[in-house]
Amino acid sequence: MKILTMNKIAKVGLDGFDQNYEICDSCPDPDGIVVRSASLHDMELPDTLLAVARAGAGVNNIPLDTCAEKGVVVFNTPGANANAVKELTLTAMLIASRDVVGGIEWARSLTGDDIAKQVEKGKAQFVGPEIMGKKLGVIGLGAVGVLVANAAQHMGMEVLGYDPYISLQSAWNLNHHVRKAANINDVFTACDYICLHAPLTEETKYCINKDSLAMMKDGVHILNLSRADLVNDDDIAEALESGKVAKYVTDFPNAKTIKMKNVIPIPHLGASTPESEENCAVMAVKELREYLEYGNITNSVNYPSVSTPFNAGLRICICHRNVPNMLSAFSTIISAAGVNIENLLNKSKGDYAYTIIDCNKDIGDRVVDALKALDGVLRVRCIR
Repeated sequence: MKILTMNKIAKVGLDGFDQNYEICDSCPDPDGIVVRSASLHDMELPDTLLAVARAGAGVNNIPLDTCAEKGVVVFNTPGANANAVKELTLTAMLIASRDVVGGIEWARSLTGDDIAKQVEKGKAQFVGPEIMGKKLGVIGLGAVGVLVANAAQHMGMEVLGYDPYISLQSAWNLNHHVRKAANINDVFTACDYICLHAPLTEETKYCINKDSLAMMKDGVHILNLSRADLVNDDDIAEALESGKVAKYVTDFPNAKTIKMKNVIPIPHLGASTPESEENCAVMAVKELREYLEYGNITNSVNYPSVSTPFNAGLRICICHRNVPNMLSAFSTIISAAGVNIENLLNKSKGDYAYTIIDCNKDIGDRVVDALKALDGVLRVRCIR
């Protein structure tokens, strides 16, 4: 199978492909793609393409709906870079409180032989509060948010978490001292620090805006290491100018934020650690191989997670729309060919669904063509 790499992918990850794979950076007909930040929006997806693995969590650079319609499964690697983002979030919180960056810049500007005296005389201008005992609001309790909430609680902060879609795994991992907010407004009104770890959706876009800022404490510190458009730039600029927001730390500086008062711009370093890049690459390759070789889906963003051991003679993998009567249609066509279904697993995610059918013997091309011809079927693949 041919694997196209769209960015420099960590060698430890690519080493996960065995001799049955050809790794290339310019092949026209790949079976799979491994990508980090390169955009696929203007790329014409080849008919050979079965899956895209994003070595990272964000998938804004991938046309998810287009992929889904072509039966291309898109994976990401949630949690693989979580520790890196957690550490930078804690760093951001500390440098937003204590003007360490301003102090360093000022110290570097000093001249003369009496630097030590100048430091002692001028250090008061960089005084800032400790975070211990302060209230931190964590919006989004996924892999990163849970780590941040737990670490902040251990650092002596009172932590309030909000996530209406928290997973069972995240709930189990969350420190029991972290309080759960009933709604997002509780976070806005109660907290001294607010950090954002939510995905960008229609629901979360510009959740930090004029109205939500008005609810917050004067002098609140806001940290955004998740997605740029969770914060409305014009509204945060006004809040920074008035002093409503003491500091705004963003990992996504742009032409507007870079010029704002009391903004700490970080050049998108959230996952920029060698450990994170390696973890993401290893996880992406494992997900891609599991799908290409066995048809199992884990951590897809456009299709449901479906995984089961492959012990039959044939596995039929079907990407299709989430509409009624699909399973009965599949069963009718396969049984009419005299083939027994040993295992059938189906799950849906939004408008799309995925079905695995394990059979006791092979099926001919005519059966495959009949499955492909069904209205709503997007891709049929047989694994032997």
